[in-house]
Amino acid sequence: MPASIPSPGSDSLDIGSLELRAYGLMIALGVLAAAWLFARRFIRLGHSPELASSTTVWAVIAGLIGSRIYHVITDWKTYQGNWGESWQIWEGGLGIPGAVIAAAAVMWVYARQKGIPLSDIADSVAPALPLGQAIGRWGNWFNQELYGRPTDLPWALEIDPENRRLQYLEDDTFHPTFLYECIWNLALVGTLLWVGKRFTLKPGRLFGLYVLGYSLGRLWIEFIRVDFASELAGVRVNIWVMLALIVGSVVYLLWGRSDDGEGKSEEEEPEDPSADELASEADEPSSDESTSESSASESEEPEAENVSSEG
Repeated sequence: MPASIPSPGSDSLDIGSLELRAYGLMIALGVLAAAWLFARRFIRLGHSPELASSTTVWAVIAGLIGSRIYHVITDWKTYQGNWGESWQIWEGGLGIPGAVIAAAAVMWVYARQKGIPLSDIADSVAPALPLGQAIGRWGNWFNQELYGRPTDLPWALEIDPENRRLQYLEDDTFHPTFLYECIWNLALVGTLLWVGKRFTLKPGRLFGLYVLGYSLGRLWIEFIRVDFASELAGVRVNIWVMLALIVGSVVYLLWGRSDDGEGKSEEEEPEDPSADELASEADEPSSDESTSESSASESEEPEAENVSSEG
């Protein structure tokens, strides 16, 4: 067998008498990492650590609920006849688009109540989300799920027979889509941090770049995944969702651009006149002063002429 990535022998970690589900542990670590990066960026914008903490709590709760609802809706056939399993998050099944949509809705209400710009939350969380996703994806490795088509590449992923779909029982190794998405997300984190420092973007546009970048990566990964998923018109639902997010994010990034065609940010202010210009303007007489002086000189000239003629 060529070199390949082995799958773990168990989907849980035993610490003494304590058994931790690896999937839930990786999700928790991802949440902690994302919360840390978000708080640093949010506080840097001038908000208090307490506000950053409360914002994180509400966003995480909304994200977990939304991600699970999205997964159940898009893969409802998996739970048909056994809906009791639909709430068992530790068994896997969290949809990132659902997490983003739910958290965004809750944050919109939260920002209005607190009187803070929603763009501050959006731009602070933009690079934090893919960081959490990159870590959380390793939970799929422990569960031996969400793998891609069979392959014999050196970095192929070994999947145990009991975790393979029936049509792939004779195949041993598959594309490690969890690893692809992890690497893509880490690259996206670096890109967003660099763009945020290098360029002056309009408020909220960094989050739009996150949506665009994540959707592009998830789109090509969805094309090579072979796990069961609901389809619409013969195409995986997640592919349709990613296409919609790509179009929406592009429209959002282009919407509201300045009319002068120079791409100036809304935060840019007109240049102040230089000191030399102010000094020259101060030395020049105003139009009113010039008019009054000319009128006075014109009124004095006829009087001089009259004096000379009378003498």
